[in-house]
Amino acid sequence: MGREHHARRVFEGVKRAFVTDPAKRRMTEAIPIVDDALAYRIIDLAMRIGAAMLSIGASAREVAQATLRITRAFGLKKAHVDVTFTSITVSDHRDGAGQPVTLMQVVQSIGADHQKLQRLQALVDQIERGMELHDAVTEFHRIRRIPFMYREAIVVLVSSLLAVAVALMFNAGWVVLLSAGFAALVVAAAQMGLGRARVPVFFSQIVGGIVLTAVTALIAWLGRMGVEPFVDVRANLVVPAGIVLMLAGVAVVGAAQDAIDGFSLTATGRILDLTIMTMGLVVGILVGLQVAESLGVGIPVPSDAVTMGPWIFQLVGALVIASAVAIINGGGPRIIGVSTVLGALAWMGSFAFERLVDLPTAAGAFGGALLASLVGSVLAVKLHVPSVAVTTAAIIPLVPGAALFRALLGIVQSGSEADHLLIAFGGLLDVIMIGIALAAGATLGIFLGAPLRVRLSDRKVRFLPAARPTSGAGTAPLEIVPAEPREIPTEPLPDPVAEPAGAEEPPITRPFDVSDLRDER
Repeated sequence: MGREHHARRVFEGVKRAFVTDPAKRRMTEAIPIVDDALAYRIIDLAMRIGAAMLSIGASAREVAQATLRITRAFGLKKAHVDVTFTSITVSDHRDGAGQPVTLMQVVQSIGADHQKLQRLQALVDQIERGMELHDAVTEFHRIRRIPFMYREAIVVLVSSLLAVAVALMFNAGWVVLLSAGFAALVVAAAQMGLGRARVPVFFSQIVGGIVLTAVTALIAWLGRMGVEPFVDVRANLVVPAGIVLMLAGVAVVGAAQDAIDGFSLTATGRILDLTIMTMGLVVGILVGLQVAESLGVGIPVPSDAVTMGPWIFQLVGALVIASAVAIINGGGPRIIGVSTVLGALAWMGSFAFERLVDLPTAAGAFGGALLASLVGSVLAVKLHVPSVAVTTAAIIPLVPGAALFRALLGIVQSGSEADHLLIAFGGLLDVIMIGIALAAGATLGIFLGAPLRVRLSDRKVRFLPAARPTSGAGTAPLEIVPAEPREIPTEPLPDPVAEPAGAEEPPITRPFDVSDLRDER
């Protein structure tokens, strides 16, 4: 008998080593039953806040997380959220207590407005801390009506300043600085006017690329004609400055983050949008270069890569670029300050990895973006600013505008020489690798900073591990547990009452009778 008991214990121990025990599964918690009318209002508010966040630049994970935080705060603990690039759907199955409540809203893209995004995130925090539903709806409508923080003229001037800062990083002279600022001023004003006229962004990017190459070709032609002060001026720095400006609004970080988090439709939409904007810029530059070549005012291809200026010029340029991007995206003073610090940190990290560790440019960009996004994701929680806002602004100084222009210039002027064409395409591949490195570094930094954000925040956000080594379809699972539960208005379930024998059948199941129509008359 003892041997059998011992053998059974050994067998159970071996079994537990290979097979999970269903008895140890966490018990299902009690779910409050919320009134149908109240559930409709809760879901409507959560859906509208999520749609507003998605339209002004928030990632799909942040939108889904904020929506679930709102529904959980008001007692709907089993709501489902579906976020795509163009719509958001929120549904609650009501757990058999009533008809399911499902609402869907089409998301209309407005453009980056990080100050409004900061206010919406603050509203979600207030809801979790106990704000009443009526007050939350009123506050949301107030936030939704707030216009963009800066006037259009300020945005145009700051765009010009951004281009000047890019040229400063290459130690450009005052002629190139003024030319880059003027070209960026024209590009920003033209794109703003085209946007007001509802022109698609693809053609707006083409116009911007043509303007940049036209100014560059004009400066190069004046220099060849011996016109002072354009003699011996590095005209090829004007286009890289404009490239950084025109790619400042590309949501590289959001696209990569959505892809990693499993929001495939949203990531595909962002990547396609990113591709269209980039291809529009490339087409505009290529068209401008071809026209300039045909008119005899072509731009010479530099034999070597454009050299950067002294480190102090690069640091000042990175500071100005990051702060300018924050202003262009509608950030407030707090976002501008954090973005400026992170821009300098990203540049210093990239500089250290490239110069001190002697890593390739793509690896240095990855390290700088990783460092800035990791620190930025932690500071975002402490200072209550959107992490996507400060991270996006921080990595813009690392965008390889000069390398992209040199590669495109080499493709145009390669002619029938295969060697030159291969060299140009090699440079274009390097640019693509740097862009991927920036997106990967920024996304990895946000992911690694998640445990630190949990410790610093007043809520618990947990990413559950995948059940299999290879991920299946679906988004990254997340569970949101508020730190302090709140009182939820509920209604008790009615007691089941058996109908007496011989009672009339429910109208929905009773056969149709013509006498019913006569009775109604």
